[in-house]
Parts: sequence; structure tokens; C-alpha cells
Amino acid sequence: MIELAPSILSADFARLGEQVRAACDGGASIIHVDIMDGHFVPNLTIGPPVVKSLRKVTDLPLDCHLMIENADEFIPAFAEAGADWISVHQEACVHLNRTLHLIKNHDCQAGVVVNPATPVGTLADVLDLVDYVLVMSVNPGFGGQKFIPATLHKMRRLAELRSERNLTYRIEVDGGVALDTVADVVRAGGEILVAGNAVFGNGDPKKNTEALLKAATEAAMLKV
Repeated sequence: MIELAPSILSADFARLGEQVRAACDGGASIIHVDIMDGHFVPNLTIGPPVVKSLRKVTDLPLDCHLMIENADEFIPAFAEAGADWISVHQEACVHLNRTLHLIKNHDCQAGVVVNPATPVGTLADVLDLVDYVLVMSVNPGFGGQKFIPATLHKMRRLAELRSERNLTYRIEVDGGVALDTVADVVRAGGEILVAGNAVFGNGDPKKNTEALLKAATEAAMLKV
């Protein structure tokens, strides 16, 4: 099942509730929230208070992507604020197994994220723990970046590993997902599509969401 997860990183924060509702009306089924600490990535974004505010304007799952160091210290606060899904970076977690269990202990779906230069093989020992794997198709830190085609092989490999090991995690993709890249992403195995600039950058978020979902769904049908 293909789902679209608009990233609020590219939204107009002065009209955040309105823009999120517009994307939902267009068919979005998850809201992606990028959390950056200025250390792990070169940008500083939002914290639990914004997640708490988002919880008031949508019933959709809130997918909190922690691009931060010391994630264990903040997972309880994001869960309490209303996060439904929490993902952490393989590169930032010294004790990744423990961190994923911590997320699950707070009744959230647990995800693991890999940067463009991180091999999928580094996840071999946690794939049975996670609900989803997030493949970064740009280097994390800023919205509006160009899709890195070399990341497509990771999506294909994750789909193969899931089948080989009889696992159930889903494959999420974040970075440069737009009308000109979404078909390639879906054909490679992407199922949860994070899109920021393509939804909120220009025009009506509702129409942009509808167009992206249409292109993704058509690609998925051709894949079969």
C-alpha cells in the first residue's frame, strides 16, 4: 500500500494547521515531522511543543524523524506530545537495539533511518525489531534537495531482505520525492513517501498531494 507523508519542514508555519488539513484532504495519510538538533545535522527545527500542537489539528499518525544526538533523552517527550511513529538514525545511536526498544516501550512504532552513504547491511541485526526503515534519498538537514538516484538500490535491497527473512517492516523514503522521481521510488520498493517541497513548496497542498499520490499509485500498478 502506497502512502504519502507530507513533511511539515516545507510548510508555512504561520498557516501550519490549514496546510496540514489541505494535504490531508488531498489524500495524505501520515504527517512527517523532521526534528533536527543542529549537531547531528546542520539545522535546528522543532521540538515536542510543535508536535503537541499538531496533535490538535489532525488525527493522522505523526511520524517523528529524529535527526538528533542522544535520542533516548527525548523519545519520552515526543511520545507524550503525541508522536505515533518515531524513527532514529543508525549513525546517531550508539546502542541502536536499546533505543528501538525504548520507542516501542512508549507505545510508538519504531523506525530506523539510514543516510545516503550508510549501507543497508548495517541494519541486519535490527530489521526484525523495526516497523519501518526510512531511506534518506538526500543528505539530511535541509528541505528542497535533489534526489540521489544511487539510493534506489537500497530500497530494492530492503525489499529483498524483507522477503528473504519473512519480515514485515515497511520501506519509507525521504528526500527529493516529487513528480519526476516518485515513480522510480515506488518501483524500487518505496511504500511510505515523504514529500515536503513537492507538497508545500508551490501551489495548493491539496492538489499537489493528489497529483503525487496519483503518480505513485500508477507506478505501483505498473510494477505489479
